[in-house]
Amino acid sequence: MKAGADMKTPGKTLCVFVLLTITKVTRTVGFHRVSATVGNSPVLTCPSTSNLTMVTWKISPKVGGPCTLGYRADQNKTDRTNCSDSMNWKFRPDRDPALKIRQVGLAHEGNYTCEAVATEGNFHRTYHLTVLVPPRLTLYCDDHGNPVCEAAAGKPAAQISWVLESNSTPKEEGHDNGTVTVLSKFTARGTNMTNTTCVVSHPAGNQRESIACRPSKNGFILNVSIILCFLSIITFMAVIYYFKLRSDRLCHKTKPPEASPAHSPQDDTMEVEPYTTYVQKENVIYNSVSDLTVGQNLPQGLSSAT
Repeated sequence: MKAGADMKTPGKTLCVFVLLTITKVTRTVGFHRVSATVGNSPVLTCPSTSNLTMVTWKISPKVGGPCTLGYRADQNKTDRTNCSDSMNWKFRPDRDPALKIRQVGLAHEGNYTCEAVATEGNFHRTYHLTVLVPPRLTLYCDDHGNPVCEAAAGKPAAQISWVLESNSTPKEEGHDNGTVTVLSKFTARGTNMTNTTCVVSHPAGNQRESIACRPSKNGFILNVSIILCFLSIITFMAVIYYFKLRSDRLCHKTKPPEASPAHSPQDDTMEVEPYTTYVQKENVIYNSVSDLTVGQNLPQGLSSAT
């Protein structure tokens, strides 16, 4: 058991020595996020060390394929593979292996890794480059006399605010190249301020601009036209109603009374004829009876004349 314990101690010591050696030979110096404004010329540095024997920049841009820049001290030679002229050494790689990007643009966004080999060991440093695009500020008055602030084609999207509080909600429109246009309309009411100030906040720099808007004449004319049209319609309907009411009253006054049914003399004759017939019949019957009575009362041997 004691011999086994003695064997483990040299093994642990060897492992620690190997780990320390590896740490000394290869050192990774973090992951860095950097940003640069479009059009500027940022510089990316390698880990500071002396006695460099070889330096390599490995670049993976957002647009295009990967490229490399290399330097070998033993041959005092540099080489480049698929890198554009905008990416090059800052000065001399034997003195300063930093990388300079001239006139940086959106296409340069991506990862940049420096691998340096020196007598002290190997060193790595990686950058993630983000390009900032300041928006174009435009402030104008719309057709109704309201101030409108536009922050066009910014990256990232700009923040718009007004010196006076406004209840407007900014509208964003994205573009294919990653930029964003933001539009905000000043809609505060009940203010007597003649000048309105728009403030655009952006990582590439803040901007502000003021404007004085007046109610548009076109808008005033349009409103007056709408009111006049509405009044004309009401007046026209009132005139129609007035004449209709007057017409109804005139028709009511001039309406002739209902005529009674015409009385025909023939109707009177028709009404009298039954009575006349009845009287005639009565007279006939009366005469017959009278004749019979007279005949009965006559002396015997006398007969009534027929």
